[in-house]
Amino acid sequence: MTSPPKPPAVQPAELHWRDGIPASKHGGPYFPPTKGSEGPLHAHINPNDLPARFTEVPQAGSFVIAENRFGAGLNFLGAWQVWQMFGPSHAATLHFISAESSPLNRKDLESVLSSYPEFDDLSRQLLAHYPPLTTGTHRLVLADGRVRLTLFFGELNTAWDELCFLADAWFLQGNVLATNQESIQDATIQQICKHSKPGTTLSITSIADNHRQVLETAGFRLLTCTSAEDRPATFYGYFQSASAPITEPTIPNKPATSIAIIGAGIAGCMLADNLAQRGYEVTLIDAASGAGSAASGNLQGAMYVKLGVEFNHQTQLALSALTFSQHYYDSYGGQFWHPTGLLQLAWSDSERDRQRRFVERNQYPRELLRPVPKEEAETLTGARLETGGLWFPRSGWLEPKELCKSLASHTGVYKVMDSSVRELRTYDGKWHISTTSADDPKLTADQVVICAGHLSPQLIPSSSTFRFKAIRGQVTHLPEAIAASPRAVICGASYLNPAHNLQGQRLGVIGATFDLHSEEPETTTESHRENMLALSAMVPQMLGADLAEGDLPEQLAGRVGFRCTTHDYQPVAGQYSDAQGREIEGLYLLTGLGSKGLTYAPLLAEFVADQITGQPAALPESLARRLATRRMHQPKVAAS
Repeated sequence: MTSPPKPPAVQPAELHWRDGIPASKHGGPYFPPTKGSEGPLHAHINPNDLPARFTEVPQAGSFVIAENRFGAGLNFLGAWQVWQMFGPSHAATLHFISAESSPLNRKDLESVLSSYPEFDDLSRQLLAHYPPLTTGTHRLVLADGRVRLTLFFGELNTAWDELCFLADAWFLQGNVLATNQESIQDATIQQICKHSKPGTTLSITSIADNHRQVLETAGFRLLTCTSAEDRPATFYGYFQSASAPITEPTIPNKPATSIAIIGAGIAGCMLADNLAQRGYEVTLIDAASGAGSAASGNLQGAMYVKLGVEFNHQTQLALSALTFSQHYYDSYGGQFWHPTGLLQLAWSDSERDRQRRFVERNQYPRELLRPVPKEEAETLTGARLETGGLWFPRSGWLEPKELCKSLASHTGVYKVMDSSVRELRTYDGKWHISTTSADDPKLTADQVVICAGHLSPQLIPSSSTFRFKAIRGQVTHLPEAIAASPRAVICGASYLNPAHNLQGQRLGVIGATFDLHSEEPETTTESHRENMLALSAMVPQMLGADLAEGDLPEQLAGRVGFRCTTHDYQPVAGQYSDAQGREIEGLYLLTGLGSKGLTYAPLLAEFVADQITGQPAALPESLARRLATRRMHQPKVAAS
C-alpha cells in the first residue's frame, strides 16, 4: 500500500481500462458507455435548459455551473461547447466549478479525451492549461476569458466550504454521493443548497432514494427525466427557499457598471484589462504620462516566489500565484514574457539548509520545480556556479513596462494620464474623483479600485493610519560586455536576468536593493555597488576581480522604484473595510505586492475582478482572509 504524498501533492487517480472504458480505482468510470457529447447533453445540459438560458445572459453577465466530480472533464467540455453555440455574442462569462479528490494526471487525461474527437479543440485548450497536481483551488482562464474553470483538488466538502459562489445550475453524480458515509452525504447536500439560490436548477444521475429525500427536504423539488434504456435515470429540479415559491430558472442580471482604477502599474493594468475583457467600462487613472512608469517600469523583472519550508496558507497563496501567472504569461511569450527557466540558488549555508528541509518536507510536481545539483544547474543556466539549487522550469523574466502599456491599450479601457487624484468621495450612489487633469477634472464611477502602490494610503478616504511600507529598490543595468550572461534567471540574495536587447544594447538587470529607510528617488553609486557585491557573493565567477570587489565601471545605469509592502508582507486585495470592519460599498484595494508583484498581480487581479463583478472567487476563503483590507488599519494604543 502506497503512503499518501507529502503536501502539496495530491494522489492521482489510478486509471484502469475496462472494456475500452477508463475507470478509477475509487470513483467509477470516467465517462458513460454512451459515447460522444450525448452523455452530458442528455444527463445535464438539456435537463437544465442550458441552450435557452445561455442566450439570455446579459452584457458583462455570467452563468455559473457547479458539479461534484470533475473526472475527465467531459461535463465541462460539453457545457463549454454548448456555450460556444448558444452563448451571447457580447462579453459574458461561463463559470464552471468542479472538485476532484483523485485527479487524472495530464497523460491519462489526454488519453481519455482522445476518445472524444468532437471535443478536440476544447480538449487542447484544457490540456494546455491543466494545473499541476497540487492541493487546493486552481483557476483556469480559457477562450480568451469567456470561460473560467475553477478546479478544486481535494475532498468535496472541503471544496464547498472553501469556495465562494452561487450556482445557476448543478451537474451532480449520485454515485459520488453514495461513496461517502451518510453523515457526509447529508453535509454535502446541505453545502449544495448553501451554494444555490431560488431558481437554481439541478440534474442528478444515479440518485438513491435517501439522497432524493434529503435534497427535497433541503429545498429542491425533483422530477424524473425520460431517458433511453441504456442511460441511467436522471432527476432534475429547482431550488426554492423555505419561504419562497418555486421560480423559473434564474438568469444572472448584474448590470454593467463603470469602474475607475487609480494606478497604472502592473496590478492596475492587469485589473483594467481583466474587467474590460468581461465587458465592463474601465477608466484607468495615473499621475504619470503612461502605464508602467513607477515600480512596474523596470526593463526586466524576474517572475518567482520563495516557497516556504512549511506548507501553510502563505505558501499556498504563493504557489497559487506562481501556477496562475505561468499560464497567464504564456500568451505573451515572444513579446514581453521570456520563459527561460529560473534557478533559486542555494548560495549560502543557511539557504542550502533551508532548501534541504524544503525538499524533505514537501512534494512538488517536477513540472513545477525540482532540486538540481551544481553540474545540472550549470548546464541549465549556462553559468559557472558554486552550488545547485531549486529549478523552476516554467518561470523566467518579463518586460513589465511594455506589458503594462499593452494591457492598458485594451479598447475597453479609457486612460486618464498625467493626472493626480485630489479627492475621492461618495454621494448619490456614485464615487466622485477630483483630478488634476485639464480634460477630466471630475470623474464618476460606480466602483473604485486603488492600485497606487506606496501612494495608496493617502488616497483612501479615511482618517485611519495604515500599516503600509514603502521600500526603495534600485536595479543595476549590467552590460553583457562586462559580465557573462546566463541563459536563465538566477536568484538568491539578489537576481540576475539574462542579457537582452534593451535600450540599444545587450543588458541584463540585477538587483534590487532593499532600502527600508531611504527615500532617494535617483540612482546612487552605493546602491549599484551593493548590487554588484550581492551578485559576486551569489555567483563569484560571473564578474572580474575588480567588479567583484565593488569597483564600478563608469556611467553604470539603473533605475529606482518604490515597492509597497505591508507589516506582514502579504498583499492586500479586496473590498475595503474601515477600522470597525464595515465594508465600504464600491471601494476596493489591490496593493502591497512588495517585490513579488509580477507573480502575484495576475491572480490577485483575477480575484478582485471576481469580487467587483459578483462572480465566483478565484481564491478559497482561507486565502482570501489573508488578503483582507481590514488588517491594514494601525491598531490604536490604549491610553495608560
